Amino acid sequence: MSETIYRMVTDRIIEQLEKGVVPWRRPWKNGATVNWVSQKPYRGINSLLLEPGEYATFKQIREAGGKVRKGEKGHIVVFWKWTERENEETGEKEQIPLLRYYKVFHVIKQAEGLQSKRDKETFDHNPIESAQQIVDGYADSPVIHHQSGRAVYFPKLDRVSVPPLEDYREAEEYYSVLLHELIHSTGHQKRLARKGITQSSVSFGDEVYSKEELVAEIGAAMLCGVAGIENATIENSASYIQSWLRALKEDSKLIVYAAAQAQKAADYIQSGLGKGLYKEG
Repeated sequence: MSETIYRMVTDRIIEQLEKGVVPWRRPWKNGATVNWVSQKPYRGINSLLLEPGEYATFKQIREAGGKVRKGEKGHIVVFWKWTERENEETGEKEQIPLLRYYKVFHVIKQAEGLQSKRDKETFDHNPIESAQQIVDGYADSPVIHHQSGRAVYFPKLDRVSVPPLEDYREAEEYYSVLLHELIHSTGHQKRLARKGITQSSVSFGDEVYSKEELVAEIGAAMLCGVAGIENATIENSASYIQSWLRALKEDSKLIVYAAAQAQKAADYIQSGLGKGLYKEG
């Protein structure tokens, strides 16, 4: 039964891949990484470089009447600046992108005299029984910790951290995110030992990292299919997958590779249904 669902979900993902890209999926409402002054979220790589929270430059903090605590070190925010130069061969003017950066500080943890500007919004959901059963049935699952603002799996700690259910507009997205991180955890050395998790030299955006993201998202989509909630999550999953395929030059064979690895991971999580214990930390 599961294999049929896996195949159906994979086919639907492939169909959806032509509908556009949403590179950085953040379906939760609270705890985003934002500029304290504007409350606008940081995008792209900056959303990954910074821990969840509100940030401002030294100047912005000072002008707002606050001060950076002594000894605190700023965090790098990168951006592209376009500059014009003359092409030596053609003599034509051309725009060249230059990578630049500046530093920001967490206004609560690293500064004094400032208050949060966040307007927290929460949502009242009941757990989705079919999806929760999959989570509970993961027999040797990592510890699951809930914290607003970021979803991540820590291989060294064997711990998953995701925003709580109340932070999502739709309960289905909570389970999609949680299952994504749990699929990552199956790559731990004591489980399926996937290179994307066990290899210490893996870095953001490289081929091994990107392949692991494909495995995690396809595996999560498969488990959402088993839980019967894929209709609410498939578009986001497909868009997220497409962003990693682009990073890997849209090699169509990668879907086949990732789907095979994802199926192993999804099977592993389900192999203990009825025997697992949901662990919170």
